[in-house]
This record gives sequence, C-alpha cells and structure tokens, in this order.
Amino acid sequence: MKRFVEGQDRSQLILLPDCLDDYVGEDNPVRIVDAFIDELDLAVLGFAGVVPEVTGRPSYHPVTLLKIYLYGYLNRVQSSRRLEREAQRNIELMWLTGRLAPDFKTIADFRKDNGPAIRAVCSQFVVLCRELGLFTRAVVAIDGSKFKAVNNRDKNYTVAKVIGRMEQVDASIARYLRALDQADREESDIAEAKSGRLKEKIAGLRRQMQALKVMEQTVQDAPDQQVSLTDPDARSMATSGKGTATVGYNVQIAVDAEHHLIVAHEVTNQGYDRHQLAPMAFKAQQATGREKITALADRGYFNGDQVLSCEGTGVAPILPKTLTSGNAKRGLFTGQDFIYDAEKDHYTCPAGEHLTRGLVRSDRRGDVDQYRHLTACFTCPLKPKCTPDKLKRIKRWKHEGVLDAMQARLDRMPDAMGVRRQTVEHPFGTFKSWMGSTHFLTRTLKRVRTEMSLHVLAYNLKRMITMFGVGPLMAAIRT
Repeated sequence: MKRFVEGQDRSQLILLPDCLDDYVGEDNPVRIVDAFIDELDLAVLGFAGVVPEVTGRPSYHPVTLLKIYLYGYLNRVQSSRRLEREAQRNIELMWLTGRLAPDFKTIADFRKDNGPAIRAVCSQFVVLCRELGLFTRAVVAIDGSKFKAVNNRDKNYTVAKVIGRMEQVDASIARYLRALDQADREESDIAEAKSGRLKEKIAGLRRQMQALKVMEQTVQDAPDQQVSLTDPDARSMATSGKGTATVGYNVQIAVDAEHHLIVAHEVTNQGYDRHQLAPMAFKAQQATGREKITALADRGYFNGDQVLSCEGTGVAPILPKTLTSGNAKRGLFTGQDFIYDAEKDHYTCPAGEHLTRGLVRSDRRGDVDQYRHLTACFTCPLKPKCTPDKLKRIKRWKHEGVLDAMQARLDRMPDAMGVRRQTVEHPFGTFKSWMGSTHFLTRTLKRVRTEMSLHVLAYNLKRMITMFGVGPLMAAIRT
C-alpha cells in the first residue's frame, strides 16, 4: 500500500501554538506592503482620521485600511465585500492588520473619502523609484486605453442614440397597430385576448416614447450633449472595432522605457487622445525629475498645438504625423513627395519645379501659408498625377518647423514605435486582466481616478519586487 503525506488531526490540541508571523515567509510580498505604508506620513499626505477623536466609538487607523486596499489590489481583490471576507480568513491579511477585520462599508468609505490622499501615495512610490535612480534613461512611452464604467450602454444617451431609439419605438408601434387591426377583424376568444395584449404593449411603447422625448431635451441641454444615468461622468467612446463603442473612461499612462514603471497616469472622460500629449509629458517630466525627456506616442496623439506646447520645455515628443490626405488612394502625389527647403523657403515638386510662398495666407486663423508655382503647372507632364486643380497648392503651418524637427527625431530613432508598443501596451493588458469583466467598480470621475491610482501603485510595486526582490526592496524603503 502506498504511503501518503498526512495532515494534522483537526481536533488535536497544541500546547504551544504557532506564532502568526511563522506563516508569513521573509520573502512574502505582504512584508513590502507593511514596510512601505509604515514609512509614510499619512497626515502629510492628507488622510482623514489620523488623529483619533476624543469621544465616541474608536475608529480604524488609516494605516490599517490602506494596507488592506494595497494588499487587495496587489492580489486582484478590489471589491470591499471581498476584502471584508479576506480579512476574516486570509492569514497574510491577518498578519498585515493584526487580525483586524473591518466591515465592507468601512473599507469602501475609506476609498471614497480619501481619494486625493490615496493618489498622493501612488505619487510617493514614484518618488521612491526616482530616489533609487531608476529614471536615468529619460525616455517615456505615452498611451491611452478605454475602460468600461459601471454605466451600461443602455443607460447612456446621446442625440443620435435618442433619435435611433425613437425610430425603433415608432416602428414597433406601427407593427403592433397593424397586428391589432388584424386581430380586430377576427372573431374569436383568442383574437380578443391577443388584442388586449397588443393594446398593453402599444400603451407601454407610447410611455417609452414620452420618456425619450424628455430625454432628448435633457441631452440637448447637456454641455457635451451626452447623459449617463448610472455614472454621470462616464461617456460613450469609440473603440477599435468598427461601429462599436464603450461607455467608460479614457485612462492615460506614461511608462518609463527602461524599467517599465508607470511614472504618471490620468483618467479623463474624453474619448480621444489628441489633447493629452503635452499634459502627460509634463507630468512624466516632473515625476522623473529629469530636465529633458523623450516622449513616445502613437499617431492618435498627433496635434500641432500639443507638439508646439512641448517646444522649449525639455520635452522632445516623437510620434508619426497623421496622414489625412486621400491622394495616395487616388493615385496622386502626396505631401511627402514635395521636399521643403527651409533656407530658401520653397518646396520642390516631383517635376523639379520650385513652389514659392504666396503673399496671402490661406485660412481664417492666418497661420497657414500657401506654396504654388504660377506657370509651371499648366505645361507640366506630371500634372495628371499631381492635382485635378489648375494649380498645385501646398499648405504649410507657420510652426511647421517644429513638426519637421519631430520628424527628424523619428527618423533618427526608427525603432521608436516598437519601443513604445512593447513599453506601454503591456500595463493596459495587465490592468484589464486584473479587473476582469467588471472593470471599474466605482462611479464618478474623482472616484475612478482613486481606483486607478490603486491599480497603478500595485502594478509598480509588483515591478519593483520583480526587479529587486523582497529583501533588498524592504531595505531600500527603510533607508
């Protein structure tokens, strides 16, 4: 008969019980959570309840609740109800809190009431990384991703959605009215019962139509003509799939290209990235403490004004230009085929002619010049491949030199987009894996920002444990 490893008898009494500390190894990550939070000055960071009240029922110290949350997010347990259960049965959490087990309402209220302070803790960990000399390369990758909110798509209204739903209700009413006319022509008990059901459905649809008309006015009165009923700050945002959208938030992060640590993050409810390049780059510059940084981003961030804002600030953005012209599909020359000479201030076309700047600017803002050749286009043999107009005109922004300098940086760093992709896209996949199908658990922009800060803090902590190990990282935290 084979022998097996046998456990202890549950009813066996132990004369000298084990110490709780014996169940938590020296290389257990929970010790990092304990050491890091114990080194923080929670009063300076802005946590409420650091000084206890003289009267009333004693409260939990913010250190205890912050440890519970950081441990939870580090182990993919974000729900306050699940954290309550874990505090009662999880040996690591018992060790961390001294066997304290707050109820879920206390845990949830702590996150709700201490949002700015929790975000400051996340920033404090980035400061620790900076003090350890981890941001020497001064290259960050910036990207954004859409995360689902608590708000369901059916509880989000835009002008187009309201009109579409009203058309569907109209069509349903018309279909039921036709069915009611047919039932009225029939003489039987079944037809009579069917008529009653159809009348109820028609009455319900008419009530729904009245509600949609009220919502239509509400949406039109909203600042951005969008209303979300469950989470008022959530917005409908287009995703990569054709004809699809998600109701949620746009999460922005800046990741260090050397150690893949998230140095800055932000949560917005704008569904596009065009206005996020400069704000995220400046946050990353401040977080890393470097006077000069290189910011890598994809084509979705391209905006001339944003690139211009970085000029002279120490931020060198690198991203490809957005190709908006349809000339290539039509078999015509594109803007890349016309070479600009900054010294002589003219363009050279594929036929070798020089297009010079006109005296009058071409747009209403007065900051775009037109370059053309007044005579060569009429006799040029390449004109069918160039333009269907009488003259070929090239438009140039007055600050185009800033974009040309950025293109030169991209040409000198041909692997920039590959570095960006392998640096910044991995954290988003990790976050969505941690969150599962529910994604954000909190509502409103300020609370979602707090929730995202906890995710970022847990991600950075895991990265540091992987890089240093538990023992050396604990020693670095305590120095």
